[in-house]
Amino acid sequence: MESSHIQPLGGSNTSLFKELLSKEDWWAVWLGLGIVFIAYAFYIAGSSISWIAVAPGKWSTPSDLANQLSENGLRYIALFIGLALLFTIVTSFIGQKPKAFLKSFLFIFVLSLIIYIIGSWDQANKYNLEPPLLALALGLFISNIIGLPKWLDAGFRVEFYIKLGIVLLGATLPFTLIIWGGPIAILQASIVSIVTFLTIFFTAKKLGLDRRLAAVLGTGGAVCGVSASIAVAGAVRAKKEHPPIAISLVVLWAIIIIFVLPFIARLLNLPTGIAGAWIGTSEFADAAGLAAAQSYGGLAATHPAITGTTDQALAAYTLIKVIGRDIWIGIWSFILALISVTIWERNETNSKVQIGQIWWRFPKFVLGFLIASILTSLIVQGNSLAEYNTVVKPALITPITSLRTWAFTFSFLSIGLTTRFKELAKAGIKPFIAFTIGVIVNLILGYILSVGVFGHYWTNITTN
Repeated sequence: MESSHIQPLGGSNTSLFKELLSKEDWWAVWLGLGIVFIAYAFYIAGSSISWIAVAPGKWSTPSDLANQLSENGLRYIALFIGLALLFTIVTSFIGQKPKAFLKSFLFIFVLSLIIYIIGSWDQANKYNLEPPLLALALGLFISNIIGLPKWLDAGFRVEFYIKLGIVLLGATLPFTLIIWGGPIAILQASIVSIVTFLTIFFTAKKLGLDRRLAAVLGTGGAVCGVSASIAVAGAVRAKKEHPPIAISLVVLWAIIIIFVLPFIARLLNLPTGIAGAWIGTSEFADAAGLAAAQSYGGLAATHPAITGTTDQALAAYTLIKVIGRDIWIGIWSFILALISVTIWERNETNSKVQIGQIWWRFPKFVLGFLIASILTSLIVQGNSLAEYNTVVKPALITPITSLRTWAFTFSFLSIGLTTRFKELAKAGIKPFIAFTIGVIVNLILGYILSVGVFGHYWTNITTN
């Protein structure tokens, strides 16, 4: 992990400047915040970056799709050129040849566009064809069944894409949403994050796994899977093979829960708000959880025993998962960097603690996430939730969300294209056991909190 390299304490201005221009973490911050500032500039001018932040709209027939592509072809070309230019500059600074990256990125972009289009099919939710998960599945199939030429590896910048996506995620989660979400949503999300992490971490330790792998597994289950695994792996100086193990388990259980939770909720005839909250406390991937919440919410229209609306299911899910749990990326990264530096490494080397290492180790893109969230909070200050949903969100937040989805799709596709099942099998059954015990605790705790403890709140959750 690039973010895990030890840096000199109190380095010179030259070394600091080099740090700011040679690390993926910082480039994700610069690029992500740059996009936010540009989006805001267009917003206050009464416009939007939506023209270049193009994404496929819903389509139902091939003719609908053909019309969309015909109308927006120039926009997709412009988006590719813009991203290719920016990403090539970034990869040049971090020591990669531009020509090699460009050829590979063209492959990534075209494949991602196809995936995005499939995910925009009006029946996609029915079959859980969310772009990031579909990208991962397709990538795994290609890498393990078909195979790819080695020269394509240059564009598979897994960490950079997801770090950029996390910074942009911060821009779509203003702290104002946390206030609107209320203390109950934050409290439930925090309980779940803490209990799930501790369960997986100590189970993994009991099974004899490396504590750094235990930390990566625990955070992957406690927060938002892929993003958290990569962030914490850098914070604790995890081995290169640790994040792929956690990511694979996150995705495996995310896919299972997509089908299992809505099915169980339907058997229990849970109100849509409660079901959305339960999915939010139990799901490990944003895209997967969104698909599950939306599919369950749609059942209310055809099953009289299920009360509520799709909007309530989505609102409850978003408050718990996308707002409440995702903000723990930064919290766990800081806590585990602190523990790693002051306890684990001190015991391993029997040397003096270098507190400055906490700063060098801390994933800087998490700072970008927080700064982006603060900036958006300042922008939406003074708006009601209704104004946010009808004015701010369409013009400012939605285009940034679209770019975030592109970044996550690039990342998930790259993860799939660089993951080999043979390599993951070497980790054995112990990581699976530890993570699965966490899943079981997560499901039970989520049900108790969503139905028994805070059931009244989630049943009556409002969407305006």
